[in-house]
Amino acid sequence: AEKMSGLGQMVAGVAHEINNPVSFVYSNIVPAREYARDFIELLELYQQEYSQPLPKIKEKIEEIDLDFIKEDFMKLLGSMEVGTERIYKIVLSLRNFSRLDEADFKAVDIHDGIDSTLMILGSQLKASSEHSEIQVIKEYGDIPHVECYPSQLNQVLMNILTNAIDAFEEKPENQKANDNQITISTCKVDNFVKIIIADNASGIPPEIHGNIFDPFFTKKEVGKATGLGLPICYQIVVEKHHGQIQCSSQIGQGTEFTIELPIKAGV
Repeated sequence: AEKMSGLGQMVAGVAHEINNPVSFVYSNIVPAREYARDFIELLELYQQEYSQPLPKIKEKIEEIDLDFIKEDFMKLLGSMEVGTERIYKIVLSLRNFSRLDEADFKAVDIHDGIDSTLMILGSQLKASSEHSEIQVIKEYGDIPHVECYPSQLNQVLMNILTNAIDAFEEKPENQKANDNQITISTCKVDNFVKIIIADNASGIPPEIHGNIFDPFFTKKEVGKATGLGLPICYQIVVEKHHGQIQCSSQIGQGTEFTIELPIKAGV
């Protein structure tokens, strides 16, 4: 708990420090584009009025490839805008994920927590030497806000999704060609909200299936990872939120985690 609290403070601090310069860059791209457009229009006007430039000017135009610069510079500013917007979204996701200002029970949108977690894991979902691209399918239902410890619930989502990603790395060679998919669905059932996270990886072996929620249990190699993180998930969901977490898995077909959380605390 102390480590997670310290990590949350660090993440929130980094997100805050990054947010200010990113916001500065992002807010200045719009006037920069307007200034660039004005300069290009002025330059084109000069070219119309003085169609025969001096030899030195003509030589410089050819040297820098002016036509290409005029076309590419606006594209360059557009790429910068897309890049800074993505950084801004990542920073926002980090802030939402840490949620240091929400230590007490608070009604939150579960979908925001899922989206923030997926944003943070975005690079791991892309194709790598260990696995092909992992497609995330969202099947969000119409659910109310849930009273919970937001940062702790986000940790549950992070652990389960990270395990799913690791599972794709461990797929047998004869299954590597199959499309990798993680399906996340939500729905309301009576006084509970149900979250189902399913992957189509290789599944959990039957001999360890009954141990995955046991403290200190891991199937990772020494030095590779700290473990599945599922005992922490169980503690957060069952003991902290009085909900339920279940796992079903079939070898060669995948694994499915079902989380049920009461919508109101104490209900």
